[in-house]
Amino acid sequence: MTLVWSPLAMDRVSEIAAYIAADNPSEAEAWIRKLFARVDQLERFPKSGRHPPETRRKEIREIVWGNYRILYRCDPDQVSILTVRHAKQILPIDELR
Repeated sequence: MTLVWSPLAMDRVSEIAAYIAADNPSEAEAWIRKLFARVDQLERFPKSGRHPPETRRKEIREIVWGNYRILYRCDPDQVSILTVRHAKQILPIDELR
């Protein structure tokens, strides 16, 4: 299974890490390492996430990690990370493309 990060997802990770780094740069680095480790598990268990309530599309799933939602699309040979959002943020449906 191939794991692919969308540009939007990478932008979101960068934004969140920059926010954390403003107070604690080493914590931001640790957060990024842990996030990528969590997402890497999707290569082996792509259907381990739940279907998010915002969509009825069966190929869209999410894993909740700490205060964050990692939304992804599960295709036959690829897992595409679509976006990363804080759990309190409203998820724009256009980010699930």
